[in-house]
Formats: sequence, C-alpha cells, structure tokens
Amino acid sequence: MIKPKPLFKSIKRGWTPDRMGDQSGKTILITGGNSGIGLDAAKILAARGADILLCSRTLAKGEAAVAEVNALGGGTATLVQLDLADLASIQAAAKQVKTLSPKLDVLINNAGIMQTPKLKTKDGFELQLGTNHLGHFLLDGLLFPLVAAASGRIVTVASIAHKFGRLNLKDLMYERTVYNPSVAYGQSKLANLMFALELQRKLDAAGSDVTSYAVHPGYSSTELTSTGPTGLLRLIYKPVTAILAQPSKYGSYPTVLAASDPNARPGGYYGPTGVQDMRGPVGDAAVHPKALRQDKAAKLWEQSEVLVGFDWDSVLGAAS
Repeated sequence: MIKPKPLFKSIKRGWTPDRMGDQSGKTILITGGNSGIGLDAAKILAARGADILLCSRTLAKGEAAVAEVNALGGGTATLVQLDLADLASIQAAAKQVKTLSPKLDVLINNAGIMQTPKLKTKDGFELQLGTNHLGHFLLDGLLFPLVAAASGRIVTVASIAHKFGRLNLKDLMYERTVYNPSVAYGQSKLANLMFALELQRKLDAAGSDVTSYAVHPGYSSTELTSTGPTGLLRLIYKPVTAILAQPSKYGSYPTVLAASDPNARPGGYYGPTGVQDMRGPVGDAAVHPKALRQDKAAKLWEQSEVLVGFDWDSVLGAAS
C-alpha cells in the first residue's frame, strides 16, 4: 500500500492568518461564500483589505453574508448570484463578474455539496461531480482572462475524501454504475484535486503567470454534513461532528494560505496535518498517489471540456 505524502515542503507547519500580509487592492472571488469556510475565508481576507466577490446560489443568504463581511470595515464585499449546478447560471455569473472588476487576483473554488442522494444538475450531470468539479471547471475557464490580467491565483478546495475517491472515467455520471453517495462524493473531490494539479501543469506548459493551488479544510463543522447526507448518514454525522470536527474558521486557514502566502508553491496542496489530516497544524498536506496520475487527469480534463462545452486552450493560449 502506497502511503499518501506531501508533494514537497514549502510552508512552515502551523500556518495561521497571523502570517498574512496586507491584501488591500486585491479582488478575490469566492464561490459558496455565504456560509462555512467560504464565509470565514471571506471575512479573514476582507479584514486585511481585500475586496470580495461573494458568490451564493441563494440571494437572501448571499445578501446576509455580504452584510456580515462589510460590517468588518475592511475590503468591500459584493454579491454575485451563482448556481454551479446550472451552466446558464455560470455563464451569467461570469458576465456579471466581468462588469464588476477588470481583474481577479484570486479565484477560490470553494462551493461544494456532499453525499447527496442520486440527483442531477439542470444540465443532466450527476449532482456532486457536476457541482463540485464541472461547475468550477467552466467558471474558471470563463474567468481565466481576469485572473491572467492580475497574474493571479486559482485555489481549489478539495478534501481528505480524495484518498477514498475513485475516478470512474467510463461512467462519470453513474448512469450504469450502482450509485453510492459517499463514492460519488469521493470521486468529485478527487476530481477537484486532479484538476488543480493538471491546471498547474497546463499553466506551466503555456508559460502563464497564473498559478494553481489545492487545499483541504480537514474535518470542519459546516452545513455540508446536515444539508447533503440523508437518513442514517445524517444521523451518524451529528455526534461524530460534535466530537471530531474543528470550527469552520480553522478549516478556512488553508484556503487563506493558498490565496495569500508568497511561499505557497504553485501546484501545492495545503491543509490540516494532524489526526489523520482532520485537524491540527496547517501545512503541506498529504496527497494520495492516485491524484498524481497525469494520464487520468488528462482524460478527465478532456471529458470535462466536452461536457461543459468549453475549450481551455482558447484562454490558455491567449494568456501565454
């Protein structure tokens, strides 16, 4: 059995936002910024001066989150309505973002769902892969020119669940395979990590100044465990979360690290490093070897382009 291990050593273990410098002048987009680690990251970054484009599927929740961030008196938060389970909504959100800012210093792929029943997105994709991976895949492509304008960063929130994920390239949507909510979730988070690493390889090949990073929040107390799982899974999560989970604020630290720290290495993966990576000091996190399969990452990329109807070469070539 090959043991997961960090890709390299780039960050002194035990990172906290105390190490973060001034973020004034930066514009940072966060998907799923209305709650959990997305909202916590928005607060931390805004408190240091960053302007936040806070994406939320639900307007009411998004407006409440924007008000909460703006009350801090730092950078300004602006709401962008975005449903990652709807390609039309992603297209509309990208158009709105382009009217709000000429650049994005950081684009954070944070929004996600977990262990849902077998459901489909508006465009017919398996809900977890469609939301967690495909939605961000399209959004990042559409907004890439804005990130390139700032020589910025793309940060993708993966999960320790990637270690248990299996990329089913012959049946990504579970149309012919028996559906298991946990297995489908693992696939979506493995896809997140593989996307982030493959993106950095493509950026390097294109000679782009944009950089890609992946992070995981460990086991953090967020709405994921109560809004996605159903039945027995939901019942199990309640006591387990109370015992093992860390506050969502701590789960946001890896995201903030990747968004801001000059020592974060392109193609890196950051997160809690203690107690099976569920919590503890933040630093270079362990990656399962399956996430490093470049052949599978390339195939996932190709399939993703076809599914969402977006050619990344069109933006990568223009940025080189």
